[in-house]
Amino acid sequence: MTQATPFAPRRHILGVVCAALCAAAATPFAWASDYPNKPVKLVVPYPPGGPTDIVARVVAQKLQEQMGQPFVIDNRPGAGANIGAEAVARSPADGYTLVVATTAHAINPSLFSKLNYSITKDFAPVSQLTSGPLVIVTHPATPANNVKELIALAKSKQGGLNYASSGNGQSTHLSAELFSASAGVKMAHVPYKGSAPALTDVMGGQADLMFDTMLSSMPHVKAGKLKALAVTSSQRSPSAPDIPTVAESGLPGYEAIAWNGVLAPAGTPKEVVDRLNAELKKALDNPEVKQRFEAQGFAAAWNTPTAYAGFLQAEVDKWGKVVKASGAKID
Repeated sequence: MTQATPFAPRRHILGVVCAALCAAAATPFAWASDYPNKPVKLVVPYPPGGPTDIVARVVAQKLQEQMGQPFVIDNRPGAGANIGAEAVARSPADGYTLVVATTAHAINPSLFSKLNYSITKDFAPVSQLTSGPLVIVTHPATPANNVKELIALAKSKQGGLNYASSGNGQSTHLSAELFSASAGVKMAHVPYKGSAPALTDVMGGQADLMFDTMLSSMPHVKAGKLKALAVTSSQRSPSAPDIPTVAESGLPGYEAIAWNGVLAPAGTPKEVVDRLNAELKKALDNPEVKQRFEAQGFAAAWNTPTAYAGFLQAEVDKWGKVVKASGAKID
């Protein structure tokens, strides 16, 4: 017995170490099975009431119903959607702080001279949420009724056409720049502080056209104050099936979409990301959710984390080329 006594503490220490290692190895799975066990914060990097905020609130409501914990909207607008994104990039990687990303986050790496986060390195992609086109609108009296006629008008008009946008570097700006480059026409950019004043000048004839969201433009189209020429997606929008795409009406291969998606901080356990992804698929398959998205001019667009990561990188590469060609830059 006296010979065995010295080994007892060693056995005890070894048992403690093994137990700790087993607990550590099991932790991600425990997180996944227990996740979420407290409220989840969903950061929206825009003010309340806009399209991204509306999409986020629809999704948050469904996730709360499905997962049994509150999904709380936290609006953090500013700096071209960078303030909210940076806050989430610096948050704990535990699945309890997420951000709703947009097309702007694919544009910003090439638009801003300095960012305090990387959209492709500091986040774990969860899933895309929505996909939707912009719509090309003009004054009703504009002598162009389709894309071919718009291109011909731009080429014939001395100095080209001018187009309004909701701001420098926004998708409403760069979609028009992509159009100009693809069509080989010159168009002068007139930036505004938001869609509302830009559309007002298009309706008043001070600006020739605008590439704008369907949510803000279509009520004016339906009222006869604007004329819709085409949508910028590769397929027609279910919200306005009578409006042709740019690609089918004179500019093959053109596509520019607005989208939303969910990102978690990099390092979030894969099991948690996969759980969120599965719950989002269930939410986005819900007919009520699809209907509410369609009312905003969007279609539900679930994909796997891997597919969303590839989509995000492709968007960063695509818009990087457009930003460089346009010369747009924000310090």
